[in-house]
Amino acid sequence: MAGVYSVAQVNSYIKNMFAQDFLLRRLSVKGEVSNCKYHSSGHIYFTLKDGGGTLQAVMFASQRRGLNFKLAEGQQVVVKGTVDVYERDGKYQLYASEIELSGRGDLYLRFEKLLKELEEMGMFDPQYKRPIPRFAKTVGIVTAPTGAAIRDIMNISHRRNPYVQLILYPALVQGDGAKDSIVKGIRTLDAMGLDVLIVGRGGGSIEDLWAFNEEEVARAIFACNTPVISAVGHETDVTIADYAADLRAPTPSAAAELAVFDYFQFRVDLNARKQRLMKEMGTCLERAKSRLKHDELTLRFYDPKSQLNEKKKRLADAEDTLLRLIAERQQETRRDLQNAETLLRRSMADRLAADKRNLAVKSERLWGLSPLKKISGGFGFITDGDGKRLETVEQAEAGKRITVRVKDGRIGAVVDHVEKYR
Repeated sequence: MAGVYSVAQVNSYIKNMFAQDFLLRRLSVKGEVSNCKYHSSGHIYFTLKDGGGTLQAVMFASQRRGLNFKLAEGQQVVVKGTVDVYERDGKYQLYASEIELSGRGDLYLRFEKLLKELEEMGMFDPQYKRPIPRFAKTVGIVTAPTGAAIRDIMNISHRRNPYVQLILYPALVQGDGAKDSIVKGIRTLDAMGLDVLIVGRGGGSIEDLWAFNEEEVARAIFACNTPVISAVGHETDVTIADYAADLRAPTPSAAAELAVFDYFQFRVDLNARKQRLMKEMGTCLERAKSRLKHDELTLRFYDPKSQLNEKKKRLADAEDTLLRLIAERQQETRRDLQNAETLLRRSMADRLAADKRNLAVKSERLWGLSPLKKISGGFGFITDGDGKRLETVEQAEAGKRITVRVKDGRIGAVVDHVEKYR
């Protein structure tokens, strides 16, 4: 058997062939951008196409420094880079190093032309936009019966409000016959008198979404009596159906949130409002009771009988106060008299004691000067016959009578002789 090679060996061989081809190492390719996706890593994945075919391409984040515009669907660009094989998948693609804007693609030009025509006709005027019902009970959906769009709408609708009825019209959303299928679905559901319609599909390239850029679909949405929410592709995808609809949702999931009100959150809000209302009612009731009590007290205050009783009470209180003041004044007067009497007695006693002390002092002084004191000390008091005190021997004469007074009596005597000390 001839040599058998592994898949990796074949892919490696082809990669080497590409690497040896000088033309593929550096070339420029012109084409229309399709399926453009910005990855979270910063890489840009897109497809280049023209009338004869397509070419997968990627620009890594490290090469984006020279890109001075945002790459988008429908742009005509010239991409410089290298064609190489990705060995793991066995696919070749263009690794872009530079991208220059060349012009706009055919589909994008068709899009702009139709958009301008319909806008001039007034189909996008805000005055024709109808409000989306807040509490929709029936929601019509024009989309493919399979795929992520219908699953997302069903899941979110059931989560927000399981009582809302969803009615699906299974339509073709891309390829031949898609625009007629979408138009028929809109008209069919509009005739059923539903509350709101969701028209849309999941994401894709500009070619995949082109059915929603057709004039027939835009006119069907504009003529629809039921409010329409468009939900085509991802948030960055914009179609003519978005302009014609009453409201644009960035995704089918967002359309479900806009069309179906959150019943459970509504219940929570309703309970909160109920509690707030009960609290306000309680507060109002308490205020009313307070005002009633105040009015009752005011009425009692101005009642003549109450006024008379109040005056009597004040008079009695004044009388009690007067009697109490008189009693206090009398008590104070008695205290003052008692205090004055006490002070007078104390003053008289002090004065008497002082007088006694003065008398005693004077008595002592008088006693000190009294002849009797000297006599009592062994001395005598001598007088002549006439009772005059004899103080010197010159006053005495021999033979004359004298009287000598001692402490216990008197002695009569006659002067025998007189002798004067020299």
